[in-house]
Amino acid sequence: MNGIAKNRTSAQTPGVFPLFFKYVSANVLGMIGYSCYILADTFFIARGIGADALAALNLAIPAYNLMNGTGLMIGMGAAARWALSSAQPQKDTHRTIFTQALYLAAAAAVIFFTAGLLFAPDIAFLLGADNVTLPYAAPYLRVLLLFAPLFLSNNVVLCFVRNDGAPGLAMAGMISGSLSNIVLDYVFIYPLGMGMAGAAIATGIAPVISLIVLSTHFIRKQNHFHPVKTRPSITRAADICSLGVSSLIAEVSSGIVIIIFNFLILDLNGNMGVAAYGILANIALVLTAVFTGIAQGIQPIVSRYSGSEGATVRRSTKRYALCTALLLSLAAYVAIVVFAVPIADLFNRDHDPALSAMAADGMRIYFISLFFTGINVIAAAFLSSADRPKQAFVISALRGFLLIIPAAWLLSRLFGLTGVWLALPVTEAIVCMISAIFLIKDVTAPAEPPIDMEQ
Repeated sequence: MNGIAKNRTSAQTPGVFPLFFKYVSANVLGMIGYSCYILADTFFIARGIGADALAALNLAIPAYNLMNGTGLMIGMGAAARWALSSAQPQKDTHRTIFTQALYLAAAAAVIFFTAGLLFAPDIAFLLGADNVTLPYAAPYLRVLLLFAPLFLSNNVVLCFVRNDGAPGLAMAGMISGSLSNIVLDYVFIYPLGMGMAGAAIATGIAPVISLIVLSTHFIRKQNHFHPVKTRPSITRAADICSLGVSSLIAEVSSGIVIIIFNFLILDLNGNMGVAAYGILANIALVLTAVFTGIAQGIQPIVSRYSGSEGATVRRSTKRYALCTALLLSLAAYVAIVVFAVPIADLFNRDHDPALSAMAADGMRIYFISLFFTGINVIAAAFLSSADRPKQAFVISALRGFLLIIPAAWLLSRLFGLTGVWLALPVTEAIVCMISAIFLIKDVTAPAEPPIDMEQ
């Protein structure tokens, strides 16, 4: 054995860092590329269509968060269980979990596809669209949800490929999809003039490109997982969801925050305020993706070292992940403070100084949250990967909706738009204290030997 198996004992702990760097660097780069699905839409829609379309995009993002979060829940939960059960590869759990994940993804895809086909305008209206933004939001939502089977399949395969010792290939799949999205966004919006539907089609084609790249893992017969003949299991589906629910809540929480903030800001500042928040929300997608990349990178390591013998390796991995998140948070926040206005201007086609000023002021307050968000995202992923889903759920639920909603309402009433910007940093700071408590003690399970993570 090589790779992670070489680092099994505490005496070999220094060897954890190369493995950490291999998995985390690949996943951070891949998640940045993956997050560019929506960021590219934001840029081209803002510059090619206008502020009303940008506001509509911001209203539609929660639907994407829910779809993507569902895929992550299934993929992360199933891949974690696959890794946790790797000591007994002959057992049904390890052998059939990939197929069970595909069944679950297919069921979810039917729901999203049907919603997009039949109810796109109604969904847009429920998300806050009005007579101005509805003509932009509805076609975007319809097309995006029709591509749900591809988004969900891509999430599942990505998670399994990453856990099967190929983080570099997973990164290549995510980045190739993102690059195709950027190119197609430009083509569909500018030369072809397809508007919001074109932006959604470009985003929907991205997982197709990613799946083509990931298919080489099967073509070269490097995969240790594959579909098998088995019946769908409600028990196994519940197990997958319990391990992956923190990923769902982490993703959906972005959508919940956007919905709540949209309604609050509409009341305070109208569509211009929503457009300004749209800039912040889409930048936040990329910055949060960095933390998600770290979290997804440590998941295969933590899951393989689920036993008491792996406690030292888990602690080292946890320390590396938290330090990396804090350093990247500092770098990102400094850049935002210094370049807030130029960043806002990138998304301001009409060069409206009021829009740029509003977005820039919001960035400097809103992104204080970065210092706490990274810790919370990593804590939830770490606990879930270590088969402690209840604690992971508490963290994700608190930051996702239990605290952010009352905080946003109260602070907006006290301080207006500034209070809206303050809601996220305040919430993440409170949850961060709880995350620290959960991370201090690493409850161990009976030791199980890992399998080789290298190809």
